[in-house]
Order: sequence, then structure tokens, then C-alpha cells
Amino acid sequence: MTDWRAVGYGFVVTVIAGLLATFAPVVGHVGAGLIGGFVAGYVAGGGLLSGTWHGLLAGSVSGVVVTLLLAAFGGLLGLAGGPLGGLLGGAGVLVVGLLLTFLFAIDSALAGAVGGVLGE
Repeated sequence: MTDWRAVGYGFVVTVIAGLLATFAPVVGHVGAGLIGGFVAGYVAGGGLLSGTWHGLLAGSVSGVVVTLLLAAFGGLLGLAGGPLGGLLGGAGVLVVGLLLTFLFAIDSALAGAVGGVLGE
């Protein structure tokens, strides 16, 4: 059973840490996923599998939300190049963002596993 409260805490921590991570772009965002996944796994408890699941959900949800916001923003900025520029700008950000969401969900799941074990 999914503890959506734990996923929500992990989501909020990941987004806040991700906003603060803009000063250290790659390391900071990976660290944000690790911290958020750990929080989700720790709050959910229940052991290795439960922590992994909740960390994965927290990382995935935050990645998808941020990706959609950035794609919309890229689409609006791309409108300066006309309708085709808006479509290409938003779609490019969307594709790259979804790939990064998948990669960052993996580190959130690993940190969630650690948090789930320690949260017992």
C-alpha cells in the first residue's frame, strides 16, 4: 500500500532541494533526488521494498511536475520564433526532462531503500 503522505513529503523536499541546487547544477539535482527519496523512504518505513517504492514515486512525481513546468516555459519562450518555435522549444525540453526524470528517479529509489531500512 502506498503512503501518499510519505511521497508528498519526499516530493516537497525534492522540489525545495532542487530549487536550491541551481547553484551546483548536476551534483545539486542528483543530491536533491537522494535527499527527497531518503525522506520518502524514511517516513514510509516498512523496509527495503517499501522505501524503494516510495522513493521512486517521490522522485518520479517531482521530476514529471518540474519537467512539465519547464516544457511549458520553454514553449512560451519559443513562441518568439513563431508557432513552430514554440512547439520545438517545448517538445525538446519535454523529451530531455522526461529522460532526466527517469535517471533521477533511480537515485531517489536507492535513497528511499536506505531510508526505508532506517525508518523501521
